[in-house]
Amino acid sequence: MLQQRFKTELMPELMKDLGYDNPMQVPRVSKIIINMGVGDKDDPKKMEGCVANLAKMAGQQPVVTRAKNSISDFKLIEGDAIGCKVTLRGARAYAFIEKVFRLVLPATRDFRGLNPDSFDGRGNYTFGLKEQLTFPEITYNEVVKVQGMDITVVTTAKNDREGFSLLKAMGCPYKKD
Repeated sequence: MLQQRFKTELMPELMKDLGYDNPMQVPRVSKIIINMGVGDKDDPKKMEGCVANLAKMAGQQPVVTRAKNSISDFKLIEGDAIGCKVTLRGARAYAFIEKVFRLVLPATRDFRGLNPDSFDGRGNYTFGLKEQLTFPEITYNEVVKVQGMDITVVTTAKNDREGFSLLKAMGCPYKKD
């Protein structure tokens, strides 16, 4: 399990690499946010399928996100269901990130690595997946519509260098230059 390995093996490595004396200074994963936008608000089956698939992938029931404003060009009315999201913390976050780095990303078609420039300046990392079928819990018969998702890894890192070191130590498959 990644969380246990982080405490025993990776934390001392990161302390040495980043030059910290105290283990409390070492950056950690604080939460993971998974967001799926549905796109077609008129078909409730697609929304139900999205929620069911995200619940299976994350192991936790997602929250349906709703439109904050009305946009007439998109025929969107305030309060319409437009997607779903889930926030994972603690052991579930570490288990999910391990599954994504070791199983899901290598199983993705034409995967050449994640972009190391996708940090936000504060050590948080966001990347997207094009389909949910690469997750081992999802079978082709359960998919109503092939959909992508955004995954944000929120860390306690102070800057992008610390966040990069943390995710690299956890096994993040970055692109090779």
